[in-house]
Amino acid sequence: MSPTAEDTAIDPRIRQRREQVERGRTQKRMRWLALAAGVVALAVVGAVLLHTPLFGAKHVTVTGAHPNTSTAAIEAAAGVLHQPPLISVDPGPAAARVESLPFIASAQVSRHWPDSVTIAVTERVPTTTMAGPGASWSTLDGNGRTLAVGPARPVLPVLIVTTVRGPVPPAPVGGTIAPAAAPGLLVARTLPPAFAGQVVSVTVAPDRTVSLALTSGLVVLLGTVADLHAKYEDVAAIIAHAPLQGAHTIDVTVPQSPTVGR
Repeated sequence: MSPTAEDTAIDPRIRQRREQVERGRTQKRMRWLALAAGVVALAVVGAVLLHTPLFGAKHVTVTGAHPNTSTAAIEAAAGVLHQPPLISVDPGPAAARVESLPFIASAQVSRHWPDSVTIAVTERVPTTTMAGPGASWSTLDGNGRTLAVGPARPVLPVLIVTTVRGPVPPAPVGGTIAPAAAPGLLVARTLPPAFAGQVVSVTVAPDRTVSLALTSGLVVLLGTVADLHAKYEDVAAIIAHAPLQGAHTIDVTVPQSPTVGR
């Protein structure tokens, strides 16, 4: 294209300077484009590497006592049994899955780059047992959650709950018993060491009063769950000091005014 009158009027040195400035701008844009492309390429390579066995969950550590839940079951629930890429292990959902296991009360999952996972767990404490379903026995924690079902009766106090509609059954594994069991569960998880080992069963009557059957054959009438601490003190004192030959019941429904029935 032929130069215009304006071009021919510009000093050649000015024109050269303009061309140099334009070339500098173009080169600068190219450098930025190359840098951006390099960053994208590095990000892609990094993302690919993070999803390879090089950064897999090769080392899994489960901490906390869990005698009723196998390590393999905990790792499987967390999704780390087969060494997945560490980046794919989401601590929150992984912990929630571990907590869905019947005996697990709480779980915390932590990632440690480049290839480790720690799972800290706390187990629920078996507190009572209930007959059912069928001929089996259910193990419950202090809040009424069913932890396990088996053919043999566990060495735990038996929880018996009745309402005006009849006996209350245990919930399926992982479920929680009906609210009618609340008074019995409160007693079962707060029994004092002074006589807890002597308790064979905890019974909740339709009127929500609670009684205990002891290994000696005595029945302890607790009444409501009000003033339990005072009632426990009465029971412990009577067992330790009162003559109980021929006795059938210990009535502590009125705190600090216990009676022994013969």
